[in-house]
Amino acid sequence: MRYQFVDCRWDVGSPHRGRELYLAGHIPGAAFLDVDEDLSAPPGGRGRHPLPEPADFAAAASRAGIGDSIFVVAYGLMGGAQRLWWLLRHFGHDQVAVLRGGIESWRGPLQQAEEEIEPARFEPRPREDDTIEAEELAARLDDPDLLVLDARAPNRFRGEPNPIDRVPGRIPGACNLPFTSEEPIPEHVLAAKEIAVYCGSGVTSCVPLLALAEAGRPDARLYPGSWSEWEGKGLPLEKG
Repeated sequence: MRYQFVDCRWDVGSPHRGRELYLAGHIPGAAFLDVDEDLSAPPGGRGRHPLPEPADFAAAASRAGIGDSIFVVAYGLMGGAQRLWWLLRHFGHDQVAVLRGGIESWRGPLQQAEEEIEPARFEPRPREDDTIEAEELAARLDDPDLLVLDARAPNRFRGEPNPIDRVPGRIPGACNLPFTSEEPIPEHVLAAKEIAVYCGSGVTSCVPLLALAEAGRPDARLYPGSWSEWEGKGLPLEKG
């Protein structure tokens, strides 16, 4: 089996920062996939980082050298690597891992400038059981079987004014599980009958989704539109 490193570093406040970091130094042979351009559809009514269309993601994955026989090792910042991990599994490619500790854990040399990546052929096979949409969430706000987790920072979860959320607040009944947390997943979370995870736009929520999968809950679902879609629809919210 061949493997392919993929650099997914990005900065929510600086769209071009990820590629700048990649060109300044990356794991030799690594491809680069941009969270905004390659791992998301254009922003709009479905939020700031909607899921990419299957054909668009397949084209990006193919350019990055990802095919059926390739084991992918992703690394990044701010949930970029976990976003690729989730998307690959969503589109039927389970041979993927995330480099724990990111590029800082790499003990070998770094390569500068662009790489010549041998293209592959990625065939998307989308799953239908790993997402939850706004309509279902809104209809199940009082459903005790569904545990909703908010992966944003605590101040955004509490609904305090911040430069990212146009309408501060959270989905009613949600619990906070910040994507930056290094604590084990709480037992009451693992015991939930159903789990749905959201964040600001569907990227950093992939961090707890990976942690949940590693802890035995690979069935947890992503709300792709996350808060950026929820606030845009004017759906119920709570603060405090």
